[in-house]
Amino acid sequence: MAHIVSVNVGTSRPNRAKNTPTGIHKQPVDQIELRPPGPKHGGLGSGVVGDFIGDRQHHGGDNQAVYAVAREELDWWGSELGRQLDDGMFGENLTTVGLDTDHALIGERWQVGRQVVLRVEGPRIPCGTFRMHMGEAGWLKRFVAHGLSGAYLSIERPGVVKDGDAITVLSRPDHGIDVPTVFRAFYDDIEAMRAVVDSGVLSDPEEAAALAARLESLDRTR
Repeated sequence: MAHIVSVNVGTSRPNRAKNTPTGIHKQPVDQIELRPPGPKHGGLGSGVVGDFIGDRQHHGGDNQAVYAVAREELDWWGSELGRQLDDGMFGENLTTVGLDTDHALIGERWQVGRQVVLRVEGPRIPCGTFRMHMGEAGWLKRFVAHGLSGAYLSIERPGVVKDGDAITVLSRPDHGIDVPTVFRAFYDDIEAMRAVVDSGVLSDPEEAAALAARLESLDRTR
């Protein structure tokens, strides 16, 4: 049965990659409280109460309220890297098992436990802080080439989540655009870009407009 194996929270720590501190060093806790954090600029940051986000220009807000990564994906990378990756290692708030987190459809809705309903919004785009945190040579290139990023989630119904909570997929849209397709679109895969733009699946209007403008620019140069 698909369920949560760990809920993880980060506190403020120094960041060697940027001038802002970081909360990427997530640690498992007994439970977390989720609530919509509001807009990326001027909101509360994380959708997880007590979770720290340092770079609010690029992270947090309603469309990046919660980050989920599959335990199976951490295990795959652990085998590739020759090291154990603990729950929370990718900076995720929810470590899942038994759910194809990495191929979820944009707009897919999950019930977690008895209270919480989450909506899949898109991929995590790796940054310099993630590279520093992992400490692996060529990490960003390897992560992007692999193409499975975990999923950012918005919060439709707030509440408390703890390890062991069941995850149920409540609904899946019929457009067929999954998280890896959006990930490829953000890295200038023309066909993926066209599919994402034409489907209108992105909830963030600025993000959608920027992707449409980038696609138009690339089309003009072809």
